[in-house]
Amino acid sequence: APAWAGSEPGRAVAAAPLIGLRRAVGGPLRRAELAGLRVLDLTRVIAGPVATRTLASHGADVLRIDSPRLAEDPGQLVDTGPGKRHVLLDLAAATDRRTVEELLAGADVVVQGYRPGALARFGLAPAALAERHPHLVVVGLSAWGSTGPWGGRRGFDSLVQAVSGIARECGTDDRPGALPVQALDHATGHLAAATVLAAVARQREEGGGWHGELSLARTAHWLLGAPRRVESADGPADGPVDPAHFLMSLPAPGGVVTLVAPPGSPPWSAPAAFVEGRPEWHPRPD
Repeated sequence: APAWAGSEPGRAVAAAPLIGLRRAVGGPLRRAELAGLRVLDLTRVIAGPVATRTLASHGADVLRIDSPRLAEDPGQLVDTGPGKRHVLLDLAAATDRRTVEELLAGADVVVQGYRPGALARFGLAPAALAERHPHLVVVGLSAWGSTGPWGGRRGFDSLVQAVSGIARECGTDDRPGALPVQALDHATGHLAAATVLAAVARQREEGGGWHGELSLARTAHWLLGAPRRVESADGPADGPVDPAHFLMSLPAPGGVVTLVAPPGSPPWSAPAAFVEGRPEWHPRPD
């Protein structure tokens, strides 16, 4: 919307790169393989979990941590949890915090999906991680990015669609609309997975630790500027789509569940798994 584009937070979002990736600290070359890549998942809801489930589909060892006071809805994990292991740890508890620190020492990647600054009090801000664990790739996703007057705000896909003007573009004169399937969450999640892979590739050539940053609002800005297909009043020009080609089935506690397969990568081999006791990384593949 013109009002958003001309506002101070809107200008800050537009000035940011779609994918911000920079070397955070120098260090030796690293050759972590995608199969068995150790990913510590500190995300929630949709965008971050989409990123890490995409990495899991490529064979990464993804360990997601949730707070026992803010446990994820098990129904949500049916969709966002395949291929990953999940554990409840309290970052405010000293014992659990030491466990996380041990996991960080053995990790290759950290993906964060909380608002900027939310994890800083636990020593998990990107700069603090780069200082203690300079080998890590740290990629963060947020609603509005970390700069500008809205940099520390919470936000979700639907809010970003409303503020950015997408709700108006997709709606009618008297009713707002929306992109299907929380498209900003999913698009930003897949871009974040690609950012992780780009950073791991750069470590092979340049070494060091890397920091990537993406936001739903910047993805919205990108999509609003993309070419649009004009559809006739009769519906999509290509006709109805048979979804069967895009689906796969996995076992779940209540029975077999059908979900959308990961686009462009191998299907998951297992549903979300829950870790009891102290979590550890899987041995790396030979």
